Amino acid sequence: MTNDRVVETLLAVSRGMVALASRNLAALDTDVTLTQYRTLVLLAGGGPQRSAIVAKELGVAPSTLTRMCDRLARKSLVERFHRHPDRRSIWLALTPAGRDLVGTVMRARRRELQELVTAAGLTAEPATLTLLDAFVQACGELPDDQWWRNWETCADPVDDAEPMRPVRNGGSFR
Repeated sequence: MTNDRVVETLLAVSRGMVALASRNLAALDTDVTLTQYRTLVLLAGGGPQRSAIVAKELGVAPSTLTRMCDRLARKSLVERFHRHPDRRSIWLALTPAGRDLVGTVMRARRRELQELVTAAGLTAEPATLTLLDAFVQACGELPDDQWWRNWETCADPVDDAEPMRPVRNGGSFR
């Protein structure tokens, strides 16, 4: 198989996966966009992170991430905090509600994928699974079992965290 054919197939697969994610979010009536959901997934797999790192991973400007996190914080899905002694960096973490939302969507996606694989009678040779694992790694994603281990603890309290408080007018946090 040529590289072009691999790229074309992965592109088609990615469209299918985005469609799956969109359907699962819509079915749960979450009022969370795909980009917001991706933010939650990053925090679920990677735990609390500096906002600058999350913005870079998403490929968005820090100000865009700030506005998005304002919305996610209002929905009680993420929390912002500072870590001692550096009060300049803003950290983001999932709340238990954010973790639960991500887990619910991921389990729904798994069920739908299982149904699709079963209905289509799909199986995979070890070489195919190795190729897919390499693709996951090249994307910077964690293997599924590691991701779920991280998910279990992603909303645990953070040592040395000082929660940020909203400004009185309901705007951003400080």
